[in-house]
Amino acid sequence: MRYWLMKSEPADCSIDDLATRPDRTVPWYGVRNYQARNFMRDGMTVGDGVLFYHSGCAEPGIAGIARVASSAYPDATQFDPASRYFDPKSTPAAPRWLHVDVQFVRKTRLVGLPELRACAELANMRVLARGNRLSITPVEPAEWRFIVGQLLGATDLQEWK
Repeated sequence: MRYWLMKSEPADCSIDDLATRPDRTVPWYGVRNYQARNFMRDGMTVGDGVLFYHSGCAEPGIAGIARVASSAYPDATQFDPASRYFDPKSTPAAPRWLHVDVQFVRKTRLVGLPELRACAELANMRVLARGNRLSITPVEPAEWRFIVGQLLGATDLQEWK
């Protein structure tokens, strides 16, 4: 099992939106960075843990827990000329962009950047690295355990998977 931090702008899809969707699942569409795409394609498996992170808002931070609910598959928005994620160089025969489905587990209190940065245990967390703008980053198991157990107060880490 692996762990990930996945950023979403709340105006696009918030943790509350995810919680009210059918099957509490959403396709994580619109990723247009090759490294983030490769994380989905090569690293993610069904059941992996996800820190659902609100970005591009007044108070960015971890807003909930989710899980990867599907293997990577072609992102249909790349083929739609009306979509802001349209890619004219991508074709159904040779799709360039992929996505996974993400399923709601639990909404949490917001754990903002200042709080994350204040924790020595998270000093090497990729989302905290200067210049990091990736929408998807891996989370080390020790970082996951610290965030879920210490910052979010889970008494049983199994329930958060």
